[in-house]
Amino acid sequence: MTSHVSATAEETRRLGASFAHRFAPGDVVLLEGDLGAGKTEFVKGIAAGLGLDPEDVSSPSFALVHEYGPAGSPPLLVHADLYRIFAGASIADLGLDERESAILAVEWPRPPLTERRAWRVSIAIGEGGARRIDVAPPDERS
Repeated sequence: MTSHVSATAEETRRLGASFAHRFAPGDVVLLEGDLGAGKTEFVKGIAAGLGLDPEDVSSPSFALVHEYGPAGSPPLLVHADLYRIFAGASIADLGLDERESAILAVEWPRPPLTERRAWRVSIAIGEGGARRIDVAPPDERS
């Protein structure tokens, strides 16, 4: 696991972008943190790192799922928010299994979510509003 400190939304985006090249198609990025911690900002960074426009990324709180990629092509990034979904929902329950060629970023993950290769990103708001961002790769279980 690596730990990072971010003082601004832009720093959180840059961190997300720096990890984008480490994520492989089919990987799941499980994002945990309080409301307003910066989970969507991290996903905007992933989008930028994949060559997508981060300004197109928005929280899928009400839509549940947003897909991003070149027009007419399968999505490169699928962004889901499970805040309003029942505990125990899986990727299959949400119809996200078919998107194996995309990186799947999931805010508010609920176990058991996936058997796919999963990264864990935990964002905590600290003193003065700085964020501590811990990133654990799939081979590390916390």
